[in-house]
Parts: sequence; structure tokens; C-alpha cells
Amino acid sequence: MISANIFRAIGDFCIDILFIPYDVFRSTDGWWSSNIVNAIFISIIIFLLMYWIVRLVSYRNSINE
Repeated sequence: MISANIFRAIGDFCIDILFIPYDVFRSTDGWWSSNIVNAIFISIIIFLLMYWIVRLVSYRNSINE
């Protein structure tokens, strides 16, 4: 009984609180306003991936020397 309430509370928190920004974007009529957020997220992910790859290469080069 208690575990069911915990999972229900987690589900309510995710749906009611964490998805509020997505509800705002769903109500916009423009394609550009919705996809600007995706472009920002993709650019952040690409930047962090490139940073991670550079750090891995520098670490590998420091071990091989």
C-alpha cells in the first residue's frame, strides 16, 4: 500500500511539475519557437560531447607518454 502511494506520488510529480515547460511549448502555434529549444539542447550536447572527447584524447596521450 505504501509503495503504491510512493510510485503514484513520483508519477504525479513528474506529470504535474516536471512537464510544465512541455505544456507551454505544446500550446505555442509556431514551429520555430518549439524547435529553438531543441536546437539549444542539441548544441549544448554537442559542445559537451566535444569537450569530453578532447579530455579523453588528452588523457590517453598523457598515459602513452
